[in-house]
Amino acid sequence: MTLCLLIIALLAVPPAAGPAPTDLAAADRPGDGGGIIVLTWDPPADVEQLTGYEIWREAEGDTWQRVGFAGRLVRRYRDDVTDGVRYRYRLVAVYEDGGAQSEPSGWAESSPQWFDPNTLAALIGTILFSTLVLYFTVAARRGRRGFIRRIAGLDAVEEALGRATEMGRPILFVPGLSTVDDIATIAAINILGEVAKRTAEFGTPLLCPTADPIVYTVARETVKESYTTAGRPDAFDPGSVYFLTNQQFAFAAGVDGVMVRERPATNFLIGMFWAESLIMAETGASTGAIQIAGTDALAQLPFFIAACDYTLIGEELYAASAYLSREPLLMGAIQGQDYSKLVIAGCIVIVTLLELLFGIPAAGIF
Repeated sequence: MTLCLLIIALLAVPPAAGPAPTDLAAADRPGDGGGIIVLTWDPPADVEQLTGYEIWREAEGDTWQRVGFAGRLVRRYRDDVTDGVRYRYRLVAVYEDGGAQSEPSGWAESSPQWFDPNTLAALIGTILFSTLVLYFTVAARRGRRGFIRRIAGLDAVEEALGRATEMGRPILFVPGLSTVDDIATIAAINILGEVAKRTAEFGTPLLCPTADPIVYTVARETVKESYTTAGRPDAFDPGSVYFLTNQQFAFAAGVDGVMVRERPATNFLIGMFWAESLIMAETGASTGAIQIAGTDALAQLPFFIAACDYTLIGEELYAASAYLSREPLLMGAIQGQDYSKLVIAGCIVIVTLLELLFGIPAAGIF
């Protein structure tokens, strides 16, 4: 029976018309979830006359089957298999007038691995980052005051709120036009909570129009909690946070109307903005309000810088809630991130110098 199967397999192979590929090897792909065997081989000498390669596979106890075809310039093939089954392979170099069969490869078996060595650098970075954040968080809880560089826009919050209180005019806070799953919106709501605590303490009216129903709900509960934390739950006005519209320029027109009618002394434009950013910032500037803006939308930062008094640029937006509240958990996270960036920058400098001065490639280090 075995002899018959071998004869059938040999008859299925076209007659030799040129050299066959050599050094065919089959191996389980390392660091994956299993189910894949990788084939590698050396091409024949006259590859220009070659059409391609037929991939043949034999499972242990089964017959040879053609499982794929690879182009003439290919030197590697990935075959989807079943874990725990042994396979071996052979290649047939296909020419215009026939084919040449390689020697069979050794037996190979795929299996899942618990760790991918290609992710080792990411694992080390994650452990280092987590350690730094945990260390600075614990240190902050024990009373250690870490250094966070001065951010002018956040230092001006107290002054802006005090000015509004003295003038008897409200504060306008616009948390952007994006949804609550946007990181800039989350950062804006965190800042809104800190601003609301101070408006509760000072007795300053707060206006917060929103462009998304979910953001409206979250912002309203955040402001309510801030008033409760400040010991002034009775001062919370449910109508101070409201849904305006989810249409971009209709929302901009509505906010401009609030600026013109209510004449707020301070405008906070913090969150995710698009083309409406300059429209609102210009209107706020025309009313004489102090404007503090912040966004991670790079295309909108120039408009805020030109039309607002203070602008939070990029990551300053994310650090704002920790900067204002001085919450130990947030402070520790910010300091841990800063030192992690310092470590990353140091590694980049060291690797660059090693490659420039000694020719050691970065791939060899990591």
